[in-house]
Amino acid sequence: MLCWGSTVEGQLGIGGAGDPVYEPRSCQAFNGRGLKEVACGWRHSLFLLRDGRVYTCGSNRCGQLGHDKPGDSPELVVALDTQKIGVVSCGQAHSMALNEQGQVFAWGAGGGGQLGLGTAEETVPIPRLIKKLCEHRISQIMCGNKHCIALSKGENELFTWGQNLSGQLGLGKGEPSTLSPQPLKSLSGIPLAQITAGGDHSFALSLSGAVFGWGKNSAGQLGLNDKQDRSVPCHIKFLRSQKVVYISCGDEHTAALTKDGGLFTFGDGSRGQLGHDSTNNEPLPRQVQELMGSEVSQIACGRHHTLAFVPSSGLVYAFGCNTNGQLGTGTRGDIKSPLPVKSSLTGRLTGSPRHMSGNWMTPVGKKRMQGNEARQNQGAVLLGDILMDDFKVMYPSLSPSIHVSLSCQATKSFESLLIPQLPCSPPDVEAMRIYLILSECPALHDSKNYITLTIPLAMAILRLDANPSKVLDNWWCLVDGGVFSRLVDMYKSIVVFLLTGGKALLVPVFLENYTSATLKLLEKLHKVTFPANAHGETSLAHSLHKSFSRYFTSYSVTLCAYPFILNAQAKTTMLQTDAELQIGANMHNVFMLLTLEPLLARNPFLVLHVRRDHLVSDALRELTIYSDVDLKKPLKVIFDGEEAVDAGGVTKEFFLLLLKELMDPVYGMFTQYTQSNLLWFSDKCFVEYNWFNLIGIICGLAIYNSTVVDLHFPLVLYKKLLGVAPTLEDLKELSPTEGRSLQQLLDHEEDDVEETFCLNFAITREYYGLTEVKELIPGGDRITVDKNNREEFVEAYLKYMFRDSVSELYQAFSSGFLKVCGGKILSLFQPSELMAMVVGNNNYNWEEMEKNAVYKGEYSATHPTVRMFWEVFHEFPLEKKKRFLLFLTGSDRIPIHGMESLRISIQSTSAEEHYLPVAHTCYNLLDMPRYQTKETLHRRLTQAVEQYEGFSLV
Repeated sequence: MLCWGSTVEGQLGIGGAGDPVYEPRSCQAFNGRGLKEVACGWRHSLFLLRDGRVYTCGSNRCGQLGHDKPGDSPELVVALDTQKIGVVSCGQAHSMALNEQGQVFAWGAGGGGQLGLGTAEETVPIPRLIKKLCEHRISQIMCGNKHCIALSKGENELFTWGQNLSGQLGLGKGEPSTLSPQPLKSLSGIPLAQITAGGDHSFALSLSGAVFGWGKNSAGQLGLNDKQDRSVPCHIKFLRSQKVVYISCGDEHTAALTKDGGLFTFGDGSRGQLGHDSTNNEPLPRQVQELMGSEVSQIACGRHHTLAFVPSSGLVYAFGCNTNGQLGTGTRGDIKSPLPVKSSLTGRLTGSPRHMSGNWMTPVGKKRMQGNEARQNQGAVLLGDILMDDFKVMYPSLSPSIHVSLSCQATKSFESLLIPQLPCSPPDVEAMRIYLILSECPALHDSKNYITLTIPLAMAILRLDANPSKVLDNWWCLVDGGVFSRLVDMYKSIVVFLLTGGKALLVPVFLENYTSATLKLLEKLHKVTFPANAHGETSLAHSLHKSFSRYFTSYSVTLCAYPFILNAQAKTTMLQTDAELQIGANMHNVFMLLTLEPLLARNPFLVLHVRRDHLVSDALRELTIYSDVDLKKPLKVIFDGEEAVDAGGVTKEFFLLLLKELMDPVYGMFTQYTQSNLLWFSDKCFVEYNWFNLIGIICGLAIYNSTVVDLHFPLVLYKKLLGVAPTLEDLKELSPTEGRSLQQLLDHEEDDVEETFCLNFAITREYYGLTEVKELIPGGDRITVDKNNREEFVEAYLKYMFRDSVSELYQAFSSGFLKVCGGKILSLFQPSELMAMVVGNNNYNWEEMEKNAVYKGEYSATHPTVRMFWEVFHEFPLEKKKRFLLFLTGSDRIPIHGMESLRISIQSTSAEEHYLPVAHTCYNLLDMPRYQTKETLHRRLTQAVEQYEGFSLV
């Protein structure tokens, strides 16, 4: 052992009072005896041997040596001889020792309560057990001038006691000094790696490098960029990205060691103890530049000086106060920059670096956050691989089949202690690991614990303040996909559990609260993993929508508030169910209906009588006599003079023929954009607005009757119906050239916008050979578009294009559509889903259609004619396949439910080979003669498809 510095009280253990020792000197007292650790107070020292014995020397004015012998040389603390001590620590004039059982002993000055014995005795000369800590197994202890802190093992709970004049106990503003250990609850839940104390300030370091400081801050020793004392632990955000692994404190300065060997100091610099070649105070952590080329592995702070060990060179560097030779440089006077301790020490200092690299937490997952967010979360954002692996091993041991009592105890603790105490604002991200850990616990996945554990966890997550809630969102983005999927599936199961059996278990108010909380958490998870299908939502939608009408009418918590849990198919079913409910409600007024409209009251269908050659006028006439509720009834169409029974096929043909006539260019109702082949309302047309109203009604009827219609409208139409504002992307879809031009205007980086684009806030439109100027804003033809107002121009252009120029026509269309489909359920849909409901989609899967086909008569899947048919069909180009679909089903698109919902039938006939196949559109049924050759089948099928025009019953 080497020592240097003041010997005024014999604290170096090399004899009585004498001159300061300016160079390291060997102390022979423990040669060959296995010295393990040394702790230094103001004027006394503690020596811990490997066998657990404790020796002390130096000042004993307050009994801090624990014995009554002279203090000029180390003497055994006999009162601790029966204990095997593992850790020792010194305060200003008191001492502490920790044995291997986790018990703490204290002695010395106790007037400020720093001994934790529950009394304020001025001196306690013999070590005493701190009884209040006996219930906990303490793993670390540390003494400040007149306060102490201790960390328990297992529960990772922090205790403080003693003087609190500067808030160094961290118990809160105005809290008095305390004579016995008090739990520091504000850091509960954070896995701590180290605790340390300065004169009147304290620090705690988490496993991932989060640094918390509290207490006196008059010189900036907390690193918070100010001089205000703190009475509760504060996160030192400046050090978050530095990966701190060890902290040491002086009287009013602090040093932090990073994982890569960097040394940061802050606080009082009046004696040069910060190593920045100045005597200035530093309120923010600042790296010691003189040591930046070296990797420091160990640090230690005295009252006003600092030591740093660089293992690569074997040198210990010292800086700060040197009044009594405490720097060991062989010189006198303070030193403001790191200098090596006298060379006699070189190569003789041993010991492993104070690193915790084995416990260092690193992010997991494939994605990575960007910028400041990544730096703030680095090392702690997510549960590390080591920790997650530990819990994967531990959780199976909690299975009731393995340890019944342990499983029950853990579940009860979760229910009564852990989950209810989860805070709204955790002190650091460390404390938020629990949310990921609990979600993997098997007990929370057990339906028996949904109400007592899993739903309360959801409520705790929803109670989080904005910042920790955002952190949790970021974690969910990065966790392993299996972890996230299990979390989502668990809460999906709870929704089904509550809606199917909740009434039998819970009173209505609790059922509503629990269902709402679960759905809100699923909504939060949904936003993390947009697009919607990331949750496997179809299974939940299927579970819920089967009995939707019961759920819809039974609960005030409506599923309509959480549309993300339902797929488009379920939403369609809900829309149709809502119509049935409205029809049912309307029938309550049956007596009035019987009096005024007895026929309508008794007819469950919406029946339209129309003539083929007067489709538009007949449809307008027929639809005007029905109420909004009647329009939601199943549609039946009767063509005058035709005998076909409408089993769906006639209705489909009605839609096709009516829309074909309404879309005739001769009426000028819509403008077709050649590039996109899409339609939009024309600025000028020659028909009454009720024609547009009719088209809206037809679109609504198509939805309620599960019929797809061939309307080439852009997505923006459905956005407007749902109240979603159009964007430039919508113009790019409708008119690609115009959209790209406006994008180029916005992207132009030079300042010559006026000269390059030559635009003003007016546009020209051509109508049948005549050109008109349309001002986008009042006086627009006199306002030039420049770099400053170009965004305003684009907004005005979109407003004119999608609103102002077509307002009356669109209003007529939307009023017709909403007359049929208006209501709360419509708000469930995304624009793309609404569009698919109206026009279907073109996600063709011809193999699926063949797989689902049904055969009648002599035909089967293996019949030679059937095999030839599918060979011919699959050889058709796409357009011909679509024409066949139109020929057989009345539409060349498939319903929103997909190809699996489209089932065609093929039956044999006794007709000769020169007859064509015949389609029964009502039933999606194809009558096909038994053709003998592939060439004949190909020719006849092609003729039938190309000649298709109308519908008749055969």
